[in-house]
Amino acid sequence: MQGPVKAIGLMSGTSLDGVDVALIETDGESVAAFGPDMTLAYDAADRALLIQALEEARGLTDRDARPGILAEAERRLTERHAQALAAYFEAYPEHRDVAAIGFHGQTVLHRPDIRLTVQIGDGPALARAAHALTDAPGPALVYDLRAADVAAGGQGAPLVPAYHRALARGLDLPGPLLVLNLGGVANITYLDGEAEPVACDTGPANALIDDFMKARTGMPLDRDGTAAAAGRVDEGALARLLDHPFFARRPPKSLDRNDFREWVAAHGELDAMSVEDGAAILTALTAACVGAVLAHLPRRPATLIAAGGGARNPTLLRFLRARLGIAVLTADEVGWSGDALEAQAFAFLAVRALKGLPLSFPTTTGVPLPMPGGVVLPPHPAA
Repeated sequence: MQGPVKAIGLMSGTSLDGVDVALIETDGESVAAFGPDMTLAYDAADRALLIQALEEARGLTDRDARPGILAEAERRLTERHAQALAAYFEAYPEHRDVAAIGFHGQTVLHRPDIRLTVQIGDGPALARAAHALTDAPGPALVYDLRAADVAAGGQGAPLVPAYHRALARGLDLPGPLLVLNLGGVANITYLDGEAEPVACDTGPANALIDDFMKARTGMPLDRDGTAAAAGRVDEGALARLLDHPFFARRPPKSLDRNDFREWVAAHGELDAMSVEDGAAILTALTAACVGAVLAHLPRRPATLIAAGGGARNPTLLRFLRARLGIAVLTADEVGWSGDALEAQAFAFLAVRALKGLPLSFPTTTGVPLPMPGGVVLPPHPAA
């Protein structure tokens, strides 16, 4: 593979919003061009099925097992990804010559402490769908991108730092730079010149807020942080939540979507709070988690770039600025796509996987050596 190629990334994140589709042109080292992106939103039935799958997966010990609802969830998820690709190529037929597709799947369990991470999604089935939608010979499809890292003793997350580093080379901002992805879980990439990036999950983000709002109001999220903005942060309860041992651990470290659910239930006293106060404390927790990781970084960052769904929450951005005391910009403000960034990253990682380049590093996931990864399904067998 010589020079930049067209690559598509498909991302279904811990917020369970839908399938993000994004195209870039890349050689796996830098980004030559950005293509269009779109999202196929999950409906209520999709979200309910995936939430059931998350519950069912808590008892998994075999990453290939699909008991009960997990098999149905995997079929539905793969269908939705195929539909997202079909919608994308209908809207942008000029990109049917795509060379690579990165398919993240849906994480339903992440337990690197026992070397187990499970992403549902049928790679071969999606590859067949992709070949039917694209120009011959069709794209190579890369999936299961976390497994090799976890099997080697790494955290398996976050995987996006290699892409953040490629993007950051085009910026002229005061450093060190902190890139913060606010999905269901929050994660950071710390970038300081040519030093190796440092990365980790920092704590809960949208997942706890979304689950709280769904349980208390029936709404899937706190849109624009409106409820949190009207609430009061109980600093005593927040301090109890920050006493979780995860925050004292140095990077690399990672989380499962539901790791903090029981802790918050036991120590947050949210049941006694109004909707507004509960949303406020969970939003403040997300910001405070980022603040807690600063002490573990080589130097204090000068600039933070926020991406992901949480970057559209002005209340969360306000809390971040107040608690961190550093400049906070959004991905869109620096010319990146805040909504498509993770999908773009998996397009980038797919090309790196095809070239045998590492996806993760000792400073980003704790893996012993720079680690390639991903299962590669080649272009259509007839090619």
